[in-house]
Amino acid sequence: MKSFALAAILASLSVAFAGGAQAYPGMQQANKPIESTVDLINVLPKTYPIEPVAFSDVDGKAVDFSQYKGKVVMVNMWATWCPPCVRELPAIERLATKFKAEEFALLPISIDADGKQQVQPFLTSLGMANFNSYYDPQQNLGQVFPLDTIPATFILDQNGQLIAFVRSFVDWDDAKAVSLIQGFIDKGVKKLN
Repeated sequence: MKSFALAAILASLSVAFAGGAQAYPGMQQANKPIESTVDLINVLPKTYPIEPVAFSDVDGKAVDFSQYKGKVVMVNMWATWCPPCVRELPAIERLATKFKAEEFALLPISIDADGKQQVQPFLTSLGMANFNSYYDPQQNLGQVFPLDTIPATFILDQNGQLIAFVRSFVDWDDAKAVSLIQGFIDKGVKKLN
């Protein structure tokens, strides 16, 4: 049920932004030209709870978002057969190096059907053998995130609640991306103090 509700919210936000309508108070987006792909990221006016759904790490061990409480988490859903996804990978890897590991976690999650057996050789062919991908070949995360469009990035706050999302390619090398993520980190730190 929560998956359906989140999908409905995301769909209504996409329609609202496309038509220039206001979905919720404070969500209106100025009709200004997009200067950067980072401008495509939708920051929610309030947090949305996300259930911890398991996916797996490179060793096949079950992982879920509850393990990252206290950190801003960037979940990037991708696949080897998705050119814009593959184009994002080096930039999201570089983005993660801009933040302290105790404050930020990058979770690139492949939805390739053959999981690690397909992804690891692919990453090696790109010169990214050490890239730390996670896996969701059964697309279990579809219970909490709509996976009909990838790349898709979902940003969770330090409490594991959705605070922003984008269902499109983003140039994560853009300085605006660093500022956005740092703002989320700083906002969460203020709440803790």
